[in-house]
Amino acid sequence: MIRTLVVDDDFRVSNIHAAYVGKVPGFTVVGQAASVAEALEAVGALRPDLLLLDIFLPDGSSLELLRRLISESEAAGGRPDALMITAARDVATVREAMRLGAVGYLVKPFGFTALQERLTAYQELRSRMEALGEATETDQAEVDALFQAGRPAPLPAPLPAKGHSAPTLALVREAVRSARRDLSAAEVAELTGVSRATAQRYLSYLVREGAARLELRYGATGRPEHRYRDAG
Repeated sequence: MIRTLVVDDDFRVSNIHAAYVGKVPGFTVVGQAASVAEALEAVGALRPDLLLLDIFLPDGSSLELLRRLISESEAAGGRPDALMITAARDVATVREAMRLGAVGYLVKPFGFTALQERLTAYQELRSRMEALGEATETDQAEVDALFQAGRPAPLPAPLPAKGHSAPTLALVREAVRSARRDLSAAEVAELTGVSRATAQRYLSYLVREGAARLELRYGATGRPEHRYRDAG
């Protein structure tokens, strides 16, 4: 079980988040704290594996809490991981949370599914790290898997815009997703059975919605070829 400490100064929100955590298999809530001081005491007494941290606390910022835990971690035998759960949206705060090693950042308000996705991703990351055991080296495939494991599941396909068919959009997106390489509009057309012009229109829409990435392949002469790859 992944022992989790919920840190939030609003007891109602804290209780909701604790209830969410309790619904995810493999996680248990070992305590709740409402301030930096309470969190520090709870970490020392309860030894949680994961902190769910609100940024704004009555006696300071949870970013300062993370700095304290980092400075004390060597003597204490390590520190818990941290998942930020906060209304703070400014880039400076997000950047600092990343710099301090947060494993995720979830902006309030959010529902159970959003938190469950991030907890499940964190659980997968821990499992992969533990599977390495005492190994001193690994390969590129395992490194890629480790970095991918900490991310939540890809977002669902975007809803079709006016003039787009949902089944065709799903067909084009699945062709790009399952290819595991970049594709041209002509290749997508061949895979899906639609015309090249139709494939190009849907691919451009997926790029605009962030579900696909456009890559340019340059040849010796002429215009670069447009290639498309899944953004997940």
